[in-house]
Amino acid sequence: MEKKQNYTIPIIVMFLLFFMIAFVTNFAGSMGVIVKNQFGTSNAVAQLGTLANFIAYACMGIPAGIILRRKGYKFTSLLAVTVGLVGVGVQFLSGYVESFAVYVAGALVAGFSMCLLNIVVNPMLNTLGGGGNRGNQLIQWGGTINSTGATLAPILLGYLIGGSIKNAAVSDAAPAMIIAMAIFAVAFVVIMLTRIPEPHLEAKAAVKQKDAHSPLSFRHFVLGAIAIFFYVGVEVGIPNTANLYMTTATDGGGLGLGADLAGWFIGAYWFLMLCGRFIGGLLGAKVSSRAMLSTTAMIAIAFLLCLILIPTSVTVHLHGADVPLKIAFATLCGLCTSVMWGAVFNLSTEGLGKYTPMASGIFMTLVCGGGIMPFVQNLIADGVGYVGSYWIVIAGFAYILFYALVGSKNVNPDIPVE
Repeated sequence: MEKKQNYTIPIIVMFLLFFMIAFVTNFAGSMGVIVKNQFGTSNAVAQLGTLANFIAYACMGIPAGIILRRKGYKFTSLLAVTVGLVGVGVQFLSGYVESFAVYVAGALVAGFSMCLLNIVVNPMLNTLGGGGNRGNQLIQWGGTINSTGATLAPILLGYLIGGSIKNAAVSDAAPAMIIAMAIFAVAFVVIMLTRIPEPHLEAKAAVKQKDAHSPLSFRHFVLGAIAIFFYVGVEVGIPNTANLYMTTATDGGGLGLGADLAGWFIGAYWFLMLCGRFIGGLLGAKVSSRAMLSTTAMIAIAFLLCLILIPTSVTVHLHGADVPLKIAFATLCGLCTSVMWGAVFNLSTEGLGKYTPMASGIFMTLVCGGGIMPFVQNLIADGVGYVGSYWIVIAGFAYILFYALVGSKNVNPDIPVE
């Protein structure tokens, strides 16, 4: 009898990669504060690192899916961690050559890695768990660890910068980037030495037939893909812009708070996302995706209206500073954004059948909204101020609400999906 393979080590490595996806992505967003001050950029230009990170998804989403299908999990994951190591390494070097262009180039390369990792870690964990309940359980744990990385990134960066933002430089973040590179290097070695099951590799002799339809033939999928674009955009834009708002001096339209205090607020946003995912998991069997998505979209709109309308003069005293209450409502939005990805994905892929894998690749391409939306939001912030820029976030949530109530209905049940 063949001895059953023990996948404990590669499972742990996949968890670490889940952590790195969020950690590296959120680190790029938080770095906008440093970039703005070190290189004297506008709010919009300070988001170019995040834009480059997410534009990579638009370039790599579908190709990454093709690589995974043709080359398998092991090759794709090795490629992903190699590209990630290079991307973070370039960002690391940018702090010492003091080049904004080098920093953005590193963010772009790191974005290619994050896209590849996103394509591979979910199905790979499911495979390592043997599918079924065990595979789903591993993916849920991976999502929790992903949220942990998202929470720690802005807190760690705020700690490395300290209370003063005026003298902050990219090189201050070097310790965190060294840790990231070390994790990528260890992951490469472990994956290389481990046998990974490849049940989904295409058979070379498989006969390819041209299909008359695609995921784009389904209206609810097309509208859902647009919803994903807006969702990732608002998810990233809320904390990124809030970070700039809190750390910018009062004469520049900001609140003049320390980077360490701002880091805790942004970290709390991602921590609430973690909590929301736990709650969503508990309620998922009892509450429909449509109800969950519409409710959280409406609450998010209410929170952002509070952020916009509550005067800055209404404050709470925290850690020796008077912090405007309105900032708390940006943080609370983390509870709402936590469950939206899963809800939109479920609604969009319902009834797609054999078109679901291709739909996943298209979804990953639309993740580029996480770079484009914050960039546009901060262009608006440069013109009308940070608070006014949140109207575009409200518009994004309004579209998500429309999708939950109207756009998610499958009006193409006649298309064969078997």
